[in-house]
Amino acid sequence: KTFRPRKKFEPGTQRFELYKKAQASLKSGLDLKAVVQLPPGESINDWIAVHVVDFFNRINLIYGTMSEYCTEKSCPIMSGGLKYEYRWQDDNKYKKPTKLSAPKYMCMLMDWIEMLINNEDIFPTRIGVPFPKQFQQVCTKILTRLFRVFVHVYIHHFDSIINMGAEAHVNTCYKHFYYFIREFSLIDHRELEPL
Repeated sequence: KTFRPRKKFEPGTQRFELYKKAQASLKSGLDLKAVVQLPPGESINDWIAVHVVDFFNRINLIYGTMSEYCTEKSCPIMSGGLKYEYRWQDDNKYKKPTKLSAPKYMCMLMDWIEMLINNEDIFPTRIGVPFPKQFQQVCTKILTRLFRVFVHVYIHHFDSIINMGAEAHVNTCYKHFYYFIREFSLIDHRELEPL
């Protein structure tokens, strides 16, 4: 239920080319701080869109690999330790911030993000179609909530990640995510306190 089909970029599109550049940079062993910088002459919204979709795919995979350890019983509250609790609100079914178990929160989160990134009015894929004015606000909300997945995984399930031998992958993904959100000031610094 937590696994989703990967969102792909159409070959031949500008976003596909940006995605290939980002992937090539990551695989070349470059400094992650440099990798996240906007390539000269590229649109910041395209660059953010490519990364939001890529982070969604990667973080969904990370959570999916350890989701069997994150159960209603083990994680009855979506939290980041004793100090941080995350409540779900989507202005649809959950109009007020609502306490959910971590698995339920994750499921709601992945469904919500998938719905947004597949919405052509928010993440347009056709050339010449502009991004909406609130695009970066939407991305900030998506990235803030994806950050909470890292918080939960690191604080509550990192032993499972180590047992699977996946800590290097998770750490690299987190560093890439962290440098990206800092480069473009996409998450309020108070949200970053748990890690």
